[in-house]
Amino acid sequence: MAEATQGIHRAIDDHARRTGIPYLHPDEPTVQLDLLGSAQVIAWQEAKAAFLFASEGCWSELPHLYARYGTTATAALIAKLKTLEHATSAVVCDSGMQATALVFDVLMEPFDHAQGRPGGHAVIMRQVYNKTRSYLEWLAARLGGSVTVVDDGDGAALAAAITPATRFVFAETFTNPLVRAQDFDLLRAVMAEARARAPGVRLVLDTTIASPWAFAVPPLASGVDVVVASGTKSLGGNDRDLWGYLATNDSQVANAVMDLMAMRGGMLDWRRAEAILRSFDDAAGAHARRSASAAKVAAFLAAHPRVSEVFHPSLPAHADRAAIARHYTRPGSLLSFRVKDADEARTQHLADALATCIIVRYALSFDGLATKVNHHRTVSEYFTALDQLKRNGFDRLIRLALGMEEANDVIAALNWTLHHGDALSAGDLADWQQQRASAWSR
Repeated sequence: MAEATQGIHRAIDDHARRTGIPYLHPDEPTVQLDLLGSAQVIAWQEAKAAFLFASEGCWSELPHLYARYGTTATAALIAKLKTLEHATSAVVCDSGMQATALVFDVLMEPFDHAQGRPGGHAVIMRQVYNKTRSYLEWLAARLGGSVTVVDDGDGAALAAAITPATRFVFAETFTNPLVRAQDFDLLRAVMAEARARAPGVRLVLDTTIASPWAFAVPPLASGVDVVVASGTKSLGGNDRDLWGYLATNDSQVANAVMDLMAMRGGMLDWRRAEAILRSFDDAAGAHARRSASAAKVAAFLAAHPRVSEVFHPSLPAHADRAAIARHYTRPGSLLSFRVKDADEARTQHLADALATCIIVRYALSFDGLATKVNHHRTVSEYFTALDQLKRNGFDRLIRLALGMEEANDVIAALNWTLHHGDALSAGDLADWQQQRASAWSR
């Protein structure tokens, strides 16, 4: 053999000896392994078939064969998620919206041309993330199905909305941005009654904002069939790695999702999975600190003379306080508030003014090192008609996501903004933004 050929394979073998895993690169993991021969592939295929026919667990946890199906790192992450969510199956993917869309794609049924039967029906809570609602409505229209929107907490409306064609109910807890909390006693009772006329209807819950640590009893033990979440938020907590997951004890759903993802892609890559695993065990403590800070800030805002409304699960005046007392142990890091007598333009202005305090950054998302502020309509409902915005209760909101700073420092920034933010002109804000951007480029 030529020296170049020998060098390649000597280095690959050296790496395999060091790691115990036969990757096909001498420096780092690869999308596939040296399987030595067909026997290992056959064993993998038979193991996949066992998952599909045994109706227990999901083939997402099979050994690394090809990265579109999973890697050594995603297998380790799945094991942690199963423990955390009290699930028999988990699937990891490249974003929370991907996880949600995969579940919708699997559960929504298309128009049956042979039988002349319409497509599936879904019920969705009004305060879910607008991208989630938009995707489901688009999917239903394509498949000849339909979607019914009901108000969060309205058990009678939810029960009335479920029909024999309903394939699933979708809700969030806590919701964004009004942080409503789902009442599991109510949901369990409604779903138990609904299954008598809609066999197979499933309850899907997005727990991104609440986090897995928010519940006295895990959702999958409280009547929820499938949990979806953005791991980018509480489980990451560093604003570095975009990823999502679903967890369930319904192996039929989990394996159907894996089959779909194997065909079209979306599996979490090994680099992000390894980075996530490095900080995974520290995430719970960081989330607890952010939640405690958010409760302290929410209490300050609720007592402030220039604030008219504050939305956070820790507050005694919360609309779902009874359900929170029964079912939740943490309030989460996200809150929103309205400034007294502020219209949409002034609300936007004050969110920009708060960012000039620097320790509060104007950014999207939540659960990171830095506290983030944004004007909700600008970042999440920019194309929503004003009357619909008001109908959903999302108008004139400043959204605040607490980070790892000392809560009193954030309170000081808020207090300054509430008293002095109106004194800043639009030109002052534009100048400040330009100066900050210029300073970073030096």
